[in-house]
Amino acid sequence: MTIVHESEVKEERVPGRFIRWIADETTLQPKHLSSCVIRVLPGETVQPAHAHPEGEELIYFISGTGQVWIDGEIGDVRPGSVVLFEQGKVHMVRNTCDEEMKVVCFFAPPTGLANYEMHEDVEFVATR
Repeated sequence: MTIVHESEVKEERVPGRFIRWIADETTLQPKHLSSCVIRVLPGETVQPAHAHPEGEELIYFISGTGQVWIDGEIGDVRPGSVVLFEQGKVHMVRNTCDEEMKVVCFFAPPTGLANYEMHEDVEFVATR
């Protein structure tokens, strides 16, 4: 049995969030997925906008409220919300409340920051 607690995994600061890879090649070593926990501080937006050209991402909101931006569409999220970022869809997450947002992210197939497709020119605004 392989078990890891998120507090045992090194946290890294990246633009707009703190991230811990709880299931990747260095922790649980899964074959078909990877997973991380992110913390987004009040008023912060996960930057830059990005996509996953090789797979998809499913996120589950543990705490905090905010919005997701997916290819120009904005949706509201709260604890218990689940969002699917389909393969290749450009997306971002924004914390709109006054408390820390905590999100668990699942990727299939496994991925890491090095495999993200970055879209530095995209801003968190709705397109019409």
